Amino acid sequence: MKKTLAALSDADRRALNREVLRTERLRVKALIATSILLLLVAATLYLFFPAQLDRILRNRNDIWIPFATVVPFILFECGVLALLRRDLKLDRAIPLWRRYLGALIETSLPTIALAIQMHRIGPLQSLGFTLPLIYFLFIILSTLRLDFGLSAFTGLVAAIGLAGLALLHPDMPVGTDEPMLAPGYHLSRAAILLVAGILAGAVGLQLRRQFEASIAAARARDHVTNLFGQHVSPQVVERLLASGAEAASETRQVAVMFVDIRGFTAAAKSRTPQDVVARLDQAFAVLVDIVDRNGGIVNKFLGDGFLALFGAPFDDPQAANRALNASREMLAAIERDNVGSDWPLRIGIGLHLGDVVAGNVGSPRRKEYTVIGDTVNFASRIEALNKEHGCQLLISDALYHAVGTDAADAVTLGGVAVRGYEEAMTVWRVA
Repeated sequence: MKKTLAALSDADRRALNREVLRTERLRVKALIATSILLLLVAATLYLFFPAQLDRILRNRNDIWIPFATVVPFILFECGVLALLRRDLKLDRAIPLWRRYLGALIETSLPTIALAIQMHRIGPLQSLGFTLPLIYFLFIILSTLRLDFGLSAFTGLVAAIGLAGLALLHPDMPVGTDEPMLAPGYHLSRAAILLVAGILAGAVGLQLRRQFEASIAAARARDHVTNLFGQHVSPQVVERLLASGAEAASETRQVAVMFVDIRGFTAAAKSRTPQDVVARLDQAFAVLVDIVDRNGGIVNKFLGDGFLALFGAPFDDPQAANRALNASREMLAAIERDNVGSDWPLRIGIGLHLGDVVAGNVGSPRRKEYTVIGDTVNFASRIEALNKEHGCQLLISDALYHAVGTDAADAVTLGGVAVRGYEEAMTVWRVA
């Protein structure tokens, strides 16, 4: 489920902008930490290894060079970090000019340091030492900008800086036979920096696209969760994401299941709220898992019971059979769960098969997937009959004939008076 930036919604763009700000903040923190580490190394050499420092700088009193360049850089990055925190707090994007200006200033640091060092210890030692490698630090970290143009620009600034020093620095000798001071050598190094910037930009662009895809997928998954609730099996979620969850209301044949925990309210009166919630969660965890495994969805939790659907939101020719199989499993699972429990539960289940109107219902700001129709009402009435007849699983005549031999053990209760219906209805007892 990929979306280009142009196809992202305003909410997705804001989410992407927050990710860009976070990665940018990470990049700045990495630069500050690396700069502090370089200063600590320089101070350690100055205090404990003066001889080695003399070999590097020729004069260890030149220790001021790294401090004179790096300390202002750290202060600059601290300012950038403060701006990023403010941008995150205000949830606003970084102005493009500020990003390019920051890249220019940052990537010019090695150039300034190199120019000073070339004047102090000579071009050969400076350009052949480790300082030019710092350009790669800025190029690598530029991938966290998630912007191809900025990474390529970083590589370009680094390439121009190195090539400019090699060709224009007043201390560069003219007509020397030294290969490491030849213009072609340094131009090739500059070209490598430019290519590195382009490659870093390609990596950053790929990371950005992955962020965009992840944000769009998360948004779609949240939308499915809002419509169908949290208790939808992963398989159903994937199918909804693949097909889209914006289908208009439609009439479809669905097996409707109502589940109720018998006597739960009365038993809960003598227990703490924490115990009540824990026991209810334990029971629902068992029952919902069975609904998921049989291809159903839990559409609504109704206090100490719930409404489950089979055959929605996707057509399922075996919806009635799956609903009946799930009901049998649920009864057996509750019996197992009751073993050793100080609060055994007894459930009642009602099943009916019929046409419903299924779709997204609600306000423009909040909708949920639901089913409406007499089929739903009748399934609820069937479940309530369990109390009157002392049983746990009742099914309608329509579902009985749909499941065939799967209900071979069912026993008819004959014509039963059902609240809200003038005529007696045929109901079957399965358990």
